[in-house]
Amino acid sequence: MTLEEARERAATLRRDIEHHNDLYYRAAAPEISDREYDALVEELAAIEREFPELTSPESPTQQVGSDLTENFPTVEHRVPMLSIENSYDEGEVREFDRRVREGLKLPDGEEVDYTVELKVDGVAVSILYEDGRLVRGVTRGDGRQGDDITPNIRTIRAIPNQLKKEISGELEVRGEIYLEREAFEKINAQRRAEIEEIERLNEELKRAGKRLRKLPILYANARNLTAGTLKQKNRRIVRERPLSIFVHGAGYTNVESLPDRHSELLKFFEKLGLRTNPHTRKVRGLEGLHEVIQEWETKRTELTYDTDGLVVKVDRRDWQERLGATSKSPRWAIAYKFSAEEGESVLESVDWQVGRTGAVTPVANLQPVQLAGTTVKRATLHNVDELERLSIRVGDRVVVQKGGEIIPKVIRVLEDQRTGKEKKISIPEKCPSCGSELVRPEDEVALRCINSACPAQVRERIRHYASRNAMDIDGLGEKIVDQLVDAGLVSAIPDLYTLAGGQLGTLEGFKEKKIENLLGAIDASRTQTLARFLFAIGIRFVGATTANDLARHFRTLEAFRKAGYEELVAVDGVGEKVATSIREFWETGQNRELVDRLLELGVNPAPEKAPAGEPAARSEEFAGKTFVLTGELDGMTREEAKAEIEKRDGKVTGSVSGKTDAVIVGASPGSKLDKAKRLGIATLDGETFREKLARGT
Repeated sequence: MTLEEARERAATLRRDIEHHNDLYYRAAAPEISDREYDALVEELAAIEREFPELTSPESPTQQVGSDLTENFPTVEHRVPMLSIENSYDEGEVREFDRRVREGLKLPDGEEVDYTVELKVDGVAVSILYEDGRLVRGVTRGDGRQGDDITPNIRTIRAIPNQLKKEISGELEVRGEIYLEREAFEKINAQRRAEIEEIERLNEELKRAGKRLRKLPILYANARNLTAGTLKQKNRRIVRERPLSIFVHGAGYTNVESLPDRHSELLKFFEKLGLRTNPHTRKVRGLEGLHEVIQEWETKRTELTYDTDGLVVKVDRRDWQERLGATSKSPRWAIAYKFSAEEGESVLESVDWQVGRTGAVTPVANLQPVQLAGTTVKRATLHNVDELERLSIRVGDRVVVQKGGEIIPKVIRVLEDQRTGKEKKISIPEKCPSCGSELVRPEDEVALRCINSACPAQVRERIRHYASRNAMDIDGLGEKIVDQLVDAGLVSAIPDLYTLAGGQLGTLEGFKEKKIENLLGAIDASRTQTLARFLFAIGIRFVGATTANDLARHFRTLEAFRKAGYEELVAVDGVGEKVATSIREFWETGQNRELVDRLLELGVNPAPEKAPAGEPAARSEEFAGKTFVLTGELDGMTREEAKAEIEKRDGKVTGSVSGKTDAVIVGASPGSKLDKAKRLGIATLDGETFREKLARGT
């Protein structure tokens, strides 16, 4: 691999990793398994080892994923909440033990005592007690700072507001908040009943010609529900959900005479009234680790809550301190991940699906199999290369894997069980929707239909355009889109804005009120926000989060259309791959015509406004620059400082990176100041900051 090839591949990997971080930490809706995610990170790390000049402090290999939101104030962790390195087989655990003994310079034959805890599938939090009284609860965030969710933490009955035993000083405990499986199923049963009631009500509304109510959705799994609950602004909802916690460690503390072993520290926590996991065990050396791993590979199914592995920690706390940590993970701990749940089924047939970008992908139709609490009937086969790798045939007995909410996939074929009646899978040469010749670009693994008028692509593009995170056109669901396309009323997105009541009246189920509601929703979408519009028009690699970043930066569609490559890559959250894709989008005549036609039809995306009102005069002090705040500013809160910067057309972010122009430093600054110094980023004290504010008004 040349340096240029490595640079390009690293940029792609960083973008993909950030995309999956966004889905996991903020949307709580991961698309890939932990193993697949770790493989992406390890590939990036290998490139950075071979080409050190491509390494930077902002790389995902050096950072902890973030669940920070804008809904809560942020708090800096005095002791970072690092992530724990994952392992997937006992060979990696043996390598961890070797590194520990080598790092401690132990003589040959001396074994290490380890504490082994269940890795509960929940949400990591830090809880601070002062003289035994709960004063703050914070999420992991990005490992350096987290969201202050203290009001919600106080509603959780499993977390004491006052410790049982008197202690003097500050004690910060770390733990995992989770929801029992039975409680999750009960909440989903209530949600299911609510859905059924709304469906019944909608039938009545439909007969009366009134506007239908939106249906809620079922929760995907207990972890997602836990994450969403902790970020609720309504404390009553948090109180009603029976969240629980297992405390598993300490962060910052100045309490004297704490136990010098981790296993004893957990017992001390129990005496304070804190919940620790009863299945925690102290073992010696590799033999002890092997026994506990083998035990829990099968025993985990007996638990009443979700867990995906074990956490192995060096028991002696002074040894933990000696081993230290990297910028991302402690060297004295490792997570052993259980094997993903698998099941056997039979491949009955293969469908070829056409997506909105023209990608044609194979989907397996299976005999039903129970996996991770759900019945699986379909699974992804990814692409033609995967079919060849698996050497799969219709009629094969296959192994299917599903981890939590992740899309099921066929991972291998049981070739020794073939009967000779299995049939090879035919690779289509023509699009299953429109009959056009399929192509396979040299740099892609997917088959593609390049006919932009392909009915399947049209359907998917319109569904995407009208979806909740895009233009949010109420009533334009999958079935209605199919009706419109099948009837020839809509063959492209702009056709939505030329629909007339008389046309809709010819369709089955369309009466006066339904027609009025749909046309009203389409009309209302003409002034949807710029961020939603950018997501809706389907620029490759531009998801909802990136669309928001772009809208906040450029403010208007005109400014975004004119932006060159260099200006695009300067936007936080936009890398080389995304910037290239955006320029290719605007350089394609069809895409320009699509947007121009929408504008002609009255679609006018609302310009993005600065959060604190329109910017003041654009000054060189703030306009287009990115700032980070740390410490306490005299006479001004962080929110007030942020508002003043944004009013002057500047931007405030929560973490320091190479794109930061300056860090504003108040009293008692945190790690952001250290990072700014390492990166050579300018710093402003409070007085200088206020002087710049005065000049920039």
